[in-house]
Amino acid sequence: MKFDLSDLSLKELKDLHLRVAKEIDGFKDRKKREALMALEEKARELGFTFSELTGTVKTRKRSPAVAKFANPANSSETWSGRGRKPLWFVAALKSGKSPDDMAI
Repeated sequence: MKFDLSDLSLKELKDLHLRVAKEIDGFKDRKKREALMALEEKARELGFTFSELTGTVKTRKRSPAVAKFANPANSSETWSGRGRKPLWFVAALKSGKSPDDMAI
């Protein structure tokens, strides 16, 4: 397949270039989806799920944790009790406050 591109302007060549790049990406995506569907079908035929065979497990998304503690000096700073303790929480504990004093 031959195309005579010498008659095209620079703008037309750039537009053509963008369209070709998009088509190449679309082609690759279609081929990946087709391959994945074929692998999933083969796994089902053998009595497995694709994720069982690959070791990938779909995890559920966690909802954001609810704040349980608030900074006594600035109530806009909160902490859910998960993860690393914020500096204001550690400082309040060192000053003699208990976690119950900062509970929301």
